[in-house]
Amino acid sequence: MKNLKPTRKVWWPVLLGLALLVCGRCEAEDRAVSEYQVKAAFLYNFTKFVIWPKEAFATNNSPLTIGIVGDDPFGKSLDDVVRGEQISGHPLIVKRFRLDQDFTGCQLLFASRSIKDDLNTFVRQVGHRPILTIGDTAGFGRQGVMATLLLVNGNIKMEINRNAAEMAGLQISAKLLGLARIVESDRGVFEP
Repeated sequence: MKNLKPTRKVWWPVLLGLALLVCGRCEAEDRAVSEYQVKAAFLYNFTKFVIWPKEAFATNNSPLTIGIVGDDPFGKSLDDVVRGEQISGHPLIVKRFRLDQDFTGCQLLFASRSIKDDLNTFVRQVGHRPILTIGDTAGFGRQGVMATLLLVNGNIKMEINRNAAEMAGLQISAKLLGLARIVESDRGVFEP
């Protein structure tokens, strides 16, 4: 999966757009695999376009942990994408979590569809900690998840709940915000 990662000389949405064109031509049985390969590249790229507060890391070279809560739809795709990569001196690692585990030390947390019925518990558990929450289920953004990746007509569309991210002390790049549809929590100002 290293070929889905952009170089510094190429703007990542262009490569992802090309990947989506290829994905759109996949057979139906391969679509889920291709969808999550592309979403794995999105998660990797989020690490480049978000600034975490210093207190999000135990040390200057602590790992940047990408967590998955619930069923893992990525298989080995996400591990392959981040293997050997670093962001601002932080090596990238992937961890799998159950909903009842502590997310301390995690900077990016993907909420799988399997926790849909427990989403409010998840949002309350993360609270305002500096953890970028991402899901891929319609409505997650309005319930307090910071970013949602939706498959719409063969393309990945992104929604961002900027208020939830700001309340957690995260700064999302204007480039990333420009590519997303901005949503707000149903309850107005996000309260976990």
